[in-house]
Amino acid sequence: MDTAKLFQNGKSQAVRLPKEYRFQGDKVYIKRVGNAIVLLPYQNSWQALLDSLDAFSDDFLGERAQPPAQDRERAFE
Repeated sequence: MDTAKLFQNGKSQAVRLPKEYRFQGDKVYIKRVGNAIVLLPYQNSWQALLDSLDAFSDDFLGERAQPPAQDRERAFE
């Protein structure tokens, strides 16, 4: 696993990314997931999701345990 350097930039903490991890533009989305921090490109933010779809096998969630469908009253007729 690759690493990156942390440093202080004024009162903010910053991360120096290796060249192969650099983003286009000057802004990223940031999200905390458990104890990890995820950065996503601000431009073309959906592209990461679209690119990851090829990583799923054809039978991903092909068969899954589902509870039986519930009978519910209709709120509107």
